Amino acid sequence: MSEAAFAPRLATKLPGPKAQRFIELSEQYEPNCMSEQVPLVWRRAEGVVIEDVDGNEFLDFCSGVLVANIGHCHPYYVQETQAQCAELFNCYDFITPHRAQLAEKLVAITPPHLDKTFILTTGAETIESAIKLARRSSEGFEILSFYGAFHGRTYGAMSVGGMAGVKHGFGPLLEGCLKAPFCYCYRCAFDKTYPECEIFCLDHLDRVMARESTGALCAVLTETYQGGAGSIIPPEGYMEKLQAWCRKQGALLILDEVQASFGRTGKMFGFEHYDVEPDIVCLGKGLGSGVACSAVVGRSEIMDMLEPGEMSSTNGGNALSCRAALAAIKIIEDEDLPGNSARVGAVMMDELNEMKERFENIGDVRGQGLVIGVEVVEDRQSKTPAEQKTKDIVYESYKRGLAMIAPIGLHHNVIRIAPPLVITEAQAKAGLEILREAIEVVSGR
Repeated sequence: MSEAAFAPRLATKLPGPKAQRFIELSEQYEPNCMSEQVPLVWRRAEGVVIEDVDGNEFLDFCSGVLVANIGHCHPYYVQETQAQCAELFNCYDFITPHRAQLAEKLVAITPPHLDKTFILTTGAETIESAIKLARRSSEGFEILSFYGAFHGRTYGAMSVGGMAGVKHGFGPLLEGCLKAPFCYCYRCAFDKTYPECEIFCLDHLDRVMARESTGALCAVLTETYQGGAGSIIPPEGYMEKLQAWCRKQGALLILDEVQASFGRTGKMFGFEHYDVEPDIVCLGKGLGSGVACSAVVGRSEIMDMLEPGEMSSTNGGNALSCRAALAAIKIIEDEDLPGNSARVGAVMMDELNEMKERFENIGDVRGQGLVIGVEVVEDRQSKTPAEQKTKDIVYESYKRGLAMIAPIGLHHNVIRIAPPLVITEAQAKAGLEILREAIEVVSGR
């Protein structure tokens, strides 16, 4: 499978006969609680190309789900993980060289005030840990987060999340969770327009506190950009104003960088686009770039509040995940994948904005590096979400050899474009041409 160029190779009707057999097995033996994706049964992948069980090849515009930042099966990554598999997998909380080295590396590449690291397995675990750390280090217990936020599916993470679909029917949830509107400028909760609004949604936080808080706020938690809500990028000045508000309240600023870190937004960390100093940062996905790994990085005065044994993890910081993460970070740095993300992402944004001018069904295009959201509407004037059209575009793209995840967004009408960061400009343009064809077909119906 060549990384230099891409043309779909579709040898069978989709889904193919082998894929159909595995789909039927899955339907028989697995619950249907997982997200509903196009019927692509992956067999292997290399770089930005996926091969299914029938030998069909697809261009990857999803990176799994913002995980394979270094591309699939990078030779050095494979070499390092294979070597570790022959040595050691797990030893609980006993120290291993790679765990200690990964902790050192994460402190080295984050701002100097973030000087301690706790290594875990999943993004949701980092949110749970951040909540515990914030509450332990403060007399307060309330966590303020935002509508549209996705922080994971465990109970604490669901509780601070801001999307009903994640937590519907699972109550009661964690107490002390306050919510406020996020800066979804395309669909402003206050019917205002940026920049004339002067970021009114943050002024509204004072009203939230006056009406909902018990006076025990300990932290504000936000994604650097909102992923699941529709790849919503904060406007200029938002993050700085939010940090100033936190400092005034005496509250910690916790940034969920699980989706935004390790080059995805065109910088190593998403918060590097802004003049902020978070107190705690949650990392995941691209950190392991395939092998599950996550981490909480924070100020030592916060991280050292806990006594030995108060936070621990059976699989967190295991030898395999730590060595994989070290290999991924080395690749990201050596190959300047944040730089490639910024360059190719800018090209993709230009092309998508041209499509927006052509297609009435494209209401908004927004992005940062190689995380891009295309919001699909019935027409630009009404902005009515076009959920079915969005699903149809994703499916038509799949039929033509482009793999994307199911639509995201508060109205399920946003196409998420998030290819591996090794993608070339030529590959990106080839994928966008497929997407254009799919939009053309669906718009013409």
